[in-house]
Amino acid sequence: MVVAAIVAVLAACSGGGEEADPHLWLEELDSPRVQEWIGKENARTLGVLERHPNFADNFAQTKELNNSPDRIPMPRLEHGRVGNFWQDAEHPRGIYRETTLSDYESAQPNWTTVLDLDAVARADGASWVWQGMLCDPVTYTRCLVRLSDGGEDAVTVREFDRATGQFVSDGFVLPRGKQYAAWVDADTVLVSREWQPGEVTASGYPYIVKQLRRGQDLAAAVEITRGDHADELATQPVLLNDGDGRRLNLIVRGTTFFEHQVSLLDGGGAVHLAIPPKHSLEGLVGDRLLVTLDQDWTTDGATYTAGTLISLDSDELAREPGRLRATAVYVPGPTQTLQSVLTTRDRIVVTTLDDVRGRATVYTPGPDGTWSGAPVPVPDNATVEAVDADQTGDTAYLSVTSFLTPTTLSRLDTVTGALAPVKTAPARFDSSRYVVEQLAATSPDGTRVPYFVVRAADARFDGTNPTILTGYGGFGSSSTPGYDGVLGRLWLARGGVYVIANIRGGGEYGPAWHQAAQGVHRQRAFDDFAAVAQDLIDRDITTPRHLGIRGASNGGLLMGVQLTQRPQLWNAVDIAVPLLDMVRYEQIAAGASWVDEYGTVADPEQRAFLESISPYAQLKADADYPEPLVWTTTKDDRVGPQHARKFAARLAEQGHPYLFYEATQGGHGGGSNNDEKAHTTALEYTYFQRQLM
Repeated sequence: MVVAAIVAVLAACSGGGEEADPHLWLEELDSPRVQEWIGKENARTLGVLERHPNFADNFAQTKELNNSPDRIPMPRLEHGRVGNFWQDAEHPRGIYRETTLSDYESAQPNWTTVLDLDAVARADGASWVWQGMLCDPVTYTRCLVRLSDGGEDAVTVREFDRATGQFVSDGFVLPRGKQYAAWVDADTVLVSREWQPGEVTASGYPYIVKQLRRGQDLAAAVEITRGDHADELATQPVLLNDGDGRRLNLIVRGTTFFEHQVSLLDGGGAVHLAIPPKHSLEGLVGDRLLVTLDQDWTTDGATYTAGTLISLDSDELAREPGRLRATAVYVPGPTQTLQSVLTTRDRIVVTTLDDVRGRATVYTPGPDGTWSGAPVPVPDNATVEAVDADQTGDTAYLSVTSFLTPTTLSRLDTVTGALAPVKTAPARFDSSRYVVEQLAATSPDGTRVPYFVVRAADARFDGTNPTILTGYGGFGSSSTPGYDGVLGRLWLARGGVYVIANIRGGGEYGPAWHQAAQGVHRQRAFDDFAAVAQDLIDRDITTPRHLGIRGASNGGLLMGVQLTQRPQLWNAVDIAVPLLDMVRYEQIAAGASWVDEYGTVADPEQRAFLESISPYAQLKADADYPEPLVWTTTKDDRVGPQHARKFAARLAEQGHPYLFYEATQGGHGGGSNNDEKAHTTALEYTYFQRQLM
């Protein structure tokens, strides 16, 4: 087989003994023998979990909640209208619908369907999954709709006319690929894609940006700028606009996952801006470009610490791109970190964490260029999420949620600071029976590691509580409390305890918390997680017999490491859409884009560390592992299903018990519609109930 031969050659060239891997053939994405293997594994696992007495009820309840008509339709504000993408039993693939602002806030909005994705999928004979749309900044009528086959990251882009409710017959069409586009005007777009075979980075992202005019063939597009094949991420166009019609056309080149070069497009081409590499672009208000710093930065005689939100004069960017003057907007304290930024016409809304508790502040620019902040009154022990804001007005929407309080969507008047509830999700379980505690463990190096515990108020501290511990610990991503009806019904109501660990590698305490567990220091995150588990045991909340863990993606790597390094601590390990072969991860799917996070086998020191923590490499035939659930999706073109397949095959080779499942749809998210997601969720809870209760 050609694919198998190519895989074997790549393995032989990579060195380090991978050529002797008997399971390398499972890296073939979709060959007949791989499909046969998946079919047998799925049949065995479903034969165990779907036949469990609890599965049918777990699945039914999860489907009911996923498709419930009284969920909050989260708003997207654009040009005086409110849009919402909605999936339910009648519309499994989903519809994009819209209404007026005033009607949206009524109890039963009168939605108008703009695009019916189920109808489009039927007409095209495709398994389309909605990946969003970008409307032109002039008329807001023509939109670039991103459609994914089965949930993969690669998309097909098609121009849609909101006024007619139809795709434009002679409009922009970008065939399937990992690609990015931004409007220049109603008849011109900037596009980053694989223009010719091989014109992508090692991780599969495009690095050449071209300008494409209406009616032009792709082959006639004119190159604007390019990154390099050696870059980890894409080079892509970014359009920022404010409520007064100002626009910045930018090019962002991802040299690594966390380092980006920004250029300003003007009549003479792309002009590099002296913004520090580690940053995030947040938006544009008036003539101020908002940037979050992920590193310390000294410019124009002033130093700004990592985690600070700054503003830059957009007019000065063009005049002096190499010498930038910044103004601090938000400066975090030692337990604080910025989460997100919303822009209205004249102000910004910043959501933050303070010791993993949500906060929100409205910032207003002054005539002297400085900013003044006014805190928004929100509950103390909750997660505050930025939903959207009207760039041409003063309204923003925030959601507030916690483990035991259903989500509330509120309208924020950024002028007065008034926060008014608009919609509240109904209670899905009786939360009065439970309490939430924020506790802390001590990691081996002495670091304090906070974690949340959700338990029954009358829970016994005798070590018998079935407990699910979850964590992520990577890429600066924060794990925060949130209301989950499925968790309440299928786990808490059955006597279970739920725990979230805020370990290093995450973003809960800012860039330094993340960077402490990057690269060869990643063992700190693994030690933090195990320390939380041990603390739960020491407090007699649970014991290894009743303790299970769950993590996805980078969290799946965390689970694999916990299984191989500390198998005695767990009786259930749920490993979802994971990275597991850390010696070959750079050669699988988009793995090469994460060298900045994990390190590279090209460096001897980093390779030695990756081999030492790689779950696939560290499985031992003579170890005593609990039976894990390892699952993935065929359409995951980000991490790739290869990791999970090979891990399961090695467990089988060594004679260990395991369950493996591979869904055919869903990309990196575990399902392309509500029912598919309900199925994998029901499998997970059935597994935990089987192992721990």
